[in-house]
Amino acid sequence: MNFFDGFILNTILLLFPLFLYLIYVAYKKDVHKDEVNLFFELALFLSLFLISRYGFLNNNSYVTILANIPLLFAYLKGRKLIAIVISFILGLYYIILFGYPPSIIVLEYSTYFILYMLLRRKNITCSYIINTFTIIKAFVLSFCTFYFINPGGNTIMNLINILLSVITFYMASICYYKLISKIEDMVMLNNTLKELEKEKMIRNSLFKITHEIKNPIAVCKGYLDMIDLDNKKKVEKYIPIIKSEINRTLSLMDDYLDYSKIKIEKDIIDVILLIEDTVKSMDVLLKAQNINTVYDISDEEVYMQADYNRLKQVLVNLIKNSVESKMEDRDLTIGIKTEVSKDNVKIIVSDNGIGMTSEELNHLGEVFYTTKERGTGIGVNLSKEIIERHNGTLVYESEKYGGTSVIITLPIDPELNI
Repeated sequence: MNFFDGFILNTILLLFPLFLYLIYVAYKKDVHKDEVNLFFELALFLSLFLISRYGFLNNNSYVTILANIPLLFAYLKGRKLIAIVISFILGLYYIILFGYPPSIIVLEYSTYFILYMLLRRKNITCSYIINTFTIIKAFVLSFCTFYFINPGGNTIMNLINILLSVITFYMASICYYKLISKIEDMVMLNNTLKELEKEKMIRNSLFKITHEIKNPIAVCKGYLDMIDLDNKKKVEKYIPIIKSEINRTLSLMDDYLDYSKIKIEKDIIDVILLIEDTVKSMDVLLKAQNINTVYDISDEEVYMQADYNRLKQVLVNLIKNSVESKMEDRDLTIGIKTEVSKDNVKIIVSDNGIGMTSEELNHLGEVFYTTKERGTGIGVNLSKEIIERHNGTLVYESEKYGGTSVIITLPIDPELNI
């Protein structure tokens, strides 16, 4: 086997366990620090075993020096105890197989350890450790070559062999370290992205909770502001609505106790009745704010499998968004219209509010993107999710200062509407 083939073989044997370690860390979720350290140490021992058992190593080969790279990595990563064990194994390896003098081996590996202990608190760079390690290795290799391995050999050939060995070790150490560092950076970035995604999901869920609980509470507040205890008719009218909104709030809180996907509990409902119920609960509040309403709701009964409370949640959110789009110099008009066909029902909520630009429309639905001063961007995102869970679509049409129309299309089951 020539030098090039030996170098490639040793490289594969050295790096293969380290790559396995990095792949494990990258794809294993919730890896504890102690677990990471353990697998790194196992990778070093496995690299040492593979190169010593199957690698291209002999006392005349200048790739033999590559067997010291696992020891170098142990020092680079601050694994002091592991470095001692690897030093012991390498020392026996050189003494038994290559006939190196025990005193020289003990001196060499003791020097590595002493220098590491002296330099570890001085914020030394990894390049400095590699350079120091290479210099010591070059000195020991030169001494052993001229006095023990090949004392009667050609001086020039010995020097060439030493030089090639040292250059090979140094370049391989730098390349291996850079490669492992880059992969570790990628692993760290991957783990960071996972944590950010997890945090984003948590924040998303928390925003959903606050946003959706705020709507029924706002409805309750509006009715409580208008209630007149001396007017029994109003009390009897408003109290059931307030109770209904409180129950909806409690239901939302139960749904968001975990951070999982929103729950959809489908049952056979009349979509038209749902719309009328929502309009009835919101109408008094809209009129109290001098908002004009135009309703064009079908008289037909339209049945489908759906979550009544979730769809009501979407409609309340859309009406609330329309209310918040009011311009100061224009009276606001909100329209709710239905279009029923054989396969689906369309619910159109429109207003003549401030509207949106094409750019704002393109970003609509992105979490945390909002056109409101105190908005979160969660409402639209959540509404789309609910409609999609009903196999429907939610489409926005808008023009700046020209109002907005939201078209909800929901599939209906013809068998339920015979």
